[in-house]
Amino acid sequence: MSSTESPMTATLLTSILVAVFGSLQIGYHTGNVNAPARIIEEFFNHTWHSRHNQSMPDHSLTFLWSLSVSIKDFGALLGSLGVKGMADSFGRRDSILIVNALSVVGTCLMFSSKACGSFEMLIVGRLVFGLFCGLVMSLNPLYIQEVSPTNLRGAFATLNQVFFATGILLGMIVGIETVLGTEELWAIMLSLSLIPALLQYLALPFCPESPRYLLINRDQESKAAKALRRLRGSKNKVYTELEEMKEEAAHTQSALTVREFFTKRSYRQPIMIVLIVNLGSQLSGFNAIINYSTKMFDKSNFDEAKYLTLGVGAVNVTFTLVAFLLMEKAGRRRLLLTGFMCLAVCNLSMTIIDSVLFLVPELRSLQVLGVFFLISAYEVGPGPISWFIAAELFDQPARPIAMAFTSMLNWGGKFLLALLFPPLLKLCGAYVYLLFMTMALIAFSYTWRRLPETKGRTFDDIAAEFRSSEGIPLHNKTDFNTFT
Repeated sequence: MSSTESPMTATLLTSILVAVFGSLQIGYHTGNVNAPARIIEEFFNHTWHSRHNQSMPDHSLTFLWSLSVSIKDFGALLGSLGVKGMADSFGRRDSILIVNALSVVGTCLMFSSKACGSFEMLIVGRLVFGLFCGLVMSLNPLYIQEVSPTNLRGAFATLNQVFFATGILLGMIVGIETVLGTEELWAIMLSLSLIPALLQYLALPFCPESPRYLLINRDQESKAAKALRRLRGSKNKVYTELEEMKEEAAHTQSALTVREFFTKRSYRQPIMIVLIVNLGSQLSGFNAIINYSTKMFDKSNFDEAKYLTLGVGAVNVTFTLVAFLLMEKAGRRRLLLTGFMCLAVCNLSMTIIDSVLFLVPELRSLQVLGVFFLISAYEVGPGPISWFIAAELFDQPARPIAMAFTSMLNWGGKFLLALLFPPLLKLCGAYVYLLFMTMALIAFSYTWRRLPETKGRTFDDIAAEFRSSEGIPLHNKTDFNTFT
């Protein structure tokens, strides 16, 4: 393992900040449909009435709105299937630029839906935007991890989640009625993600491609060295890192199929880790609260529920920044374990509070605190780490497939939760949070037993651990750096 620390250069920081503009767009369209939900539902109803001369049935309106919210996540699930092909064919940086076009097209469709009197355009626009989400939320961590030095890799990967959370908060703010969430301006609100999309087109072409991709995937050592010099600013660092890449290349096969990925023995344990961590993260209750917090607070008779929703967004951003600051100090493993255990406790508390809320209305303040604590528990560990841990656990040939797998799990979980949470809430009531608690406890248990610490370790060092071991439990180790 290399203990050499690399400095942060202007080129490195610019490359990462420009890349995460994509995450900002995704967060924005996650948060901006919450507060103006009633106004957009009225647009659906008005459009239906103008066509059929009657109001849309309540059950149809509920279904159509649930579909509108969840279709983005379904599109992202489909988009995940293209991650490997894009990343390996066009490179990490250029793939981000190419898929950015999906964001532009999807946003334009959403913006045009009001003028065209077509709620179908809004739904299709969110579907197209969803394709962008599924691709870029894998391509971003992949690019960031491969251009970052080992000592800053986790912190920089967390910036992807920081910008995602910031986008959610911005979406929530512009979505309230006092800003752009009005009957006249909601279409303009949906169009604002075009700004970071265009900025990314202007700046990202001047950022270097992933040196790891150039050397290991393309065998272009001179271009890899040139990219590294721009990113590191030191010839000594470039030589050391190139040697590490060559050592990793010597231990990996040149190409890998999806079938080989899922059948290769040394990949079985990291695949299970990625599966459990991601499902535990996405089915922990966070996405239900992000999508339906305004309605949840309305149900508890808060006069200004939309402003409490802004509090959710602010807590979300605050604790992604906490995760950013702690990632290279506490490590991935400790933050995941802390986050999952706190999520389990928060969901149990939410069950108890919601069960007695109708008897003791004064407990609604505790409900708000429970929501805030759940958001903070998610963002301090499971939220950001679930998106990039696969990039650290797999070697270069397997990394794009692993990130596609991560994206499918994340967006698949979001889609199912967005679609099923309203009927589950009606069916189970407050006890729906016990399902989330169970998932968090399963993820905690598996992480405790199987996940090694990846902080400060080279990709080859982590991959070698899985090559030389078949997943011996970790409970007999104090440092949790190896399986043996």
